[in-house]
Amino acid sequence: MTLALKLTDLSKTFPLPKTLFGPEKPGVRAVRPLSLDVQQGETLGIVGESGCGKSTLARMLVGLLEPTTGTIEIEGKAPDTGNPAEFGKLIQYVFQDPISSLNPRKTIRQIMESPLKRLYGMGRRDRAQRIADIFDSVNLREEFLDRYPHEFSGGQAQRIGIARALAAAPRIIILDEPVSALDVSVQAQVLNLLARLRAEFNLTYLFISHDLAVVEAVSDRIVVLYFGAVVEVGKAEEIFANPKHPYTHLLASSAPVVGRPLTAPEQKGTELPDPLNPPPGCAFAGRCPRASDICHRQDPPLERMGDDQFAACHHPL
Repeated sequence: MTLALKLTDLSKTFPLPKTLFGPEKPGVRAVRPLSLDVQQGETLGIVGESGCGKSTLARMLVGLLEPTTGTIEIEGKAPDTGNPAEFGKLIQYVFQDPISSLNPRKTIRQIMESPLKRLYGMGRRDRAQRIADIFDSVNLREEFLDRYPHEFSGGQAQRIGIARALAAAPRIIILDEPVSALDVSVQAQVLNLLARLRAEFNLTYLFISHDLAVVEAVSDRIVVLYFGAVVEVGKAEEIFANPKHPYTHLLASSAPVVGRPLTAPEQKGTELPDPLNPPPGCAFAGRCPRASDICHRQDPPLERMGDDQFAACHHPL
C-alpha cells in the first residue's frame, strides 16, 4: 500500500508570555513528539478527552499551526508551506460546526468557486462544471448554489462543507468532529456519504471525534491520545474490545451503551495533569489504578502489544 501521510517526531509547544520578574517558563506542550504512518485510502480515527491535543494535531497537519518540532510528509514529499495553493491540493479540513465554517456574506457558489480559482485558476465554464459534479456527488441540488449559509439545515451545511473540501481534489481530508453537531439520523446519512466518497475518490481520512461508537464504526485504525501523547494504536475492531492501555479501557467503559447501567469506571482521579507543571513519568499515572513507582518516574515508550496493536504502558492490560 502507498503511504499517504508520515509524521515524524511532530510536536507543538505554545510559548507563555514573558514576565518582567521570575524565571522564564518553558511553555505548554499541547502535542508531545509523535510519529505516525497513514496508508492511502485508510480512515484513521483519533480519540481522547478534551484538551488531549486532537485539534492541535489536526491544525498542524493542514498548516494552520506551525509545528515546534518534527516533519510532515504527504505521499513521500514534505508539503511546501510557503505555497498555500500546492498545500491545499494535498490536504483539506472539514470543520465541526458546519454553519459557522461557511462565510455568511457569500453565496454557496462563491464559497465553492474560491478554491477552484485560487488553487487551479479555473475559468467560469470549468468551475461551473466542476461544482455541478461535486454537488451531484454529495447529493445536493444545484439550486442551492445561489443561497446563503443561514438558509440550510446542519446536515445540508455539512454536505456543503464536505463539497468545499472536495473542490480542491485533495488526497487527505481531516474530519474534525464532522457529525457531532448533527441529529443522530442525519449523522448516519453523512457517515454513509463519507464512506462512499472515500471509495469513489480514493481519499484518506483522519477522523477526529469524542464519540467512540462513531469512530469505531468508520475507522480502520484508531489512535488514542492522552495529554498530547499517543498512548495506544490499533485496529478499530480490537482497540476497544481488547484495550492494552488503562486509559483506553477507561474511555471504552465510560461510553454509554443501551441496556447497560451507567456506572463510573475505576480511576483514582478525574482531572488531566497541569499543563504548566506536567508530572514526571506517565501522565496517566495519577488516575491509573494500576500505577506503580516506575510509572511516576519513567515515561513508558510506545511498544508492540500484539500483531497490530501498540501501547505506552508499564503495566498493560
